[in-house]
Amino acid sequence: MESRDAVLRDLIAWLKDRDYAFVTPTPTTHARVLARGGGDGGLADAFGWNRPFDAAAMPPGLLGRLAACGLLQAEGARYRSRVRVSRLCGELFVHSAYPTSDKDSVFLGPDSYRFATLIARELADCPQGAGTRLVDIGAGAGVGAIVASRRCPQLAVTMTDINPQALDYARINAAVAGVAAEFVLAGSLDAVEGAWDVALANPPYIIDTEGRDYRDGGGMHGAEVALTMAVDATARLAPGGRLILYTGSAIVAGGDALRERLAGLAEERGCTLDYREIDPDVFGEELDKPAYADVDRIALVSAVMKRRT
Repeated sequence: MESRDAVLRDLIAWLKDRDYAFVTPTPTTHARVLARGGGDGGLADAFGWNRPFDAAAMPPGLLGRLAACGLLQAEGARYRSRVRVSRLCGELFVHSAYPTSDKDSVFLGPDSYRFATLIARELADCPQGAGTRLVDIGAGAGVGAIVASRRCPQLAVTMTDINPQALDYARINAAVAGVAAEFVLAGSLDAVEGAWDVALANPPYIIDTEGRDYRDGGGMHGAEVALTMAVDATARLAPGGRLILYTGSAIVAGGDALRERLAGLAEERGCTLDYREIDPDVFGEELDKPAYADVDRIALVSAVMKRRT
């Protein structure tokens, strides 16, 4: 049987040739749009909104290859895609179909677009010199590493994740974007040797009662995973190296525990810290849950930590 990777690469190339440009919204927005019904039957319906589509929407050969690899679900005489494809920074990325409810789901959404914008801003000055290295911790679909590599192509790229599905999609997306990378299945940087000139992290930051790794930020009202990644990454930064962290932080009684912990970490590790609120209030519906009973708001934040030379 033909490999799923090859079929997905060809699907992305085919969509790119047709100027496919779907942008992934939040799951709530996605649900609202689907609830309206309708749709125009176009490629965004099929591979963005995950609506059922007619076989005539694509070439029979490609349709058959997708079906043979289990990437399509038959619904009567129509089909529903088991993946989504989204455009971000001029590239197309394959990721999990809506709804992302499986434990191995690979999420791409508004946070991914904000993360890409942050990376582009922070890498306006690319690390120079031979052997400069980048690691994307918990790479997911590979957005961070691919955006960084397109801006700074001299970087040797490593992507890590604990989810094999994520690394599969990241490998496909990198290949389509022309980005060479190493892929490491691991939950920490212990499996990867050496120091880093750039470390990227876009960890989950919401408490997930089902414990799904791609969504559960752990303790500190969801900021624990972000702090752990920062601890691991800053221990391995080369002189002048930087960690670019995008995440969320729960604000309690006006205080930001993640900011305080990162400030202490920066001082301990000999790093500067540029910490900013990107959006002061997201996922307000989470505040209705018992785990957030004492939380004022959830802020989206960026933290750039640079090791002093």
